[in-house]
Amino acid sequence: MTAPPLGPPPTPPLGPPVTPPLGPPVTPPVTPPVTPPLTPPLAPSLAPSRAEVSPWRPLGPCTPAACLEPPVAAAGPVRLAARLAAALLVVLAGLPLALALGRIPAEGGRAPAGGGRGRERAAVTRAWARLLLRSLGIRVELTRTGPGLPAGTGALVVANHVSWLDPLIIAATLPSSRPLAKREIASWPFAGGLVAGSGALFIDRERLSALPATVAAVAAALRSGDTVVAFPEGTTWCGRGMGRFRPALFQAALDAGAPVLPATIRYREDPGAGLSTRPGYVGDDSLLASLLRVAATRHLAAEVTLLAPLPPAGTRKALAAAAESRVRAGAAGARKAGPHGSTTWPTRKTPSGS
Repeated sequence: MTAPPLGPPPTPPLGPPVTPPLGPPVTPPVTPPVTPPLTPPLAPSLAPSRAEVSPWRPLGPCTPAACLEPPVAAAGPVRLAARLAAALLVVLAGLPLALALGRIPAEGGRAPAGGGRGRERAAVTRAWARLLLRSLGIRVELTRTGPGLPAGTGALVVANHVSWLDPLIIAATLPSSRPLAKREIASWPFAGGLVAGSGALFIDRERLSALPATVAAVAAALRSGDTVVAFPEGTTWCGRGMGRFRPALFQAALDAGAPVLPATIRYREDPGAGLSTRPGYVGDDSLLASLLRVAATRHLAAEVTLLAPLPPAGTRKALAAAAESRVRAGAAGARKAGPHGSTTWPTRKTPSGS
């Protein structure tokens, strides 16, 4: 029997213990929390318009590029120059007339109404407006579809707003009419004096706090028997559509017990042409560009339709809605001679006279 060899039991080789390499602990990467992206502002088509943000100074959707069309018949350079020269002479002649009548107020932006001077102012303003429109080659057609108001009765005339020509059109057709104009017009060269000389009531659209005073001034003018002309949309449209009537000024009619006379203004190019957007004063259009466009358009006619008056009853919102409904219906339809007759000036036998 063979014995095992004598000696110590085998041992593993000596050496340092095996340890993991030194270093920072390995941790899984931290994933940042997922947050939804910030919602961008509403697109322009969905964002609230300035008409919604500032109800006193709304903006219409019309722009010169989208709405204004070339003329059916354009005036030649000689005719254009003659019209502009004649219009300039009429404007320059209007300033001393306004000063002579004492209708440029020193303060307050408002001329006194009533009395003999008021009748003189109305007659001069009407003649001057007609002369200016004629110098630009514009023919005015007035149609009544409702009964007229008794003489000396103040009324609030409300109409759709297309152009800077609109107040001139109304002044040329309605006696004793006083426009409601934005206050900044009073500081315009030439135009400010002329507008003030017509007995305009000025409104400060920058301060809503001034609205009650404006309503009170309009009510006082209505009580004195004046016709106050307002464009309750607060902005211009090209004529293919119209905005909502703001109800604030209708409170003046209620306070004064004066009727509201809705009216429509529509422009066309003769003969037999449809709606014309040439007189439109919309968007970023300039007054000079609009003036040149009007003077360069032949056979331009303005149709004014006086609708049936509304009694001063109900709330101002209801009165504004009723007036707006009548104006929309009148503006959308074609011109029809009313049962109370129509007037056209200047008269002409053939359309070539414009």
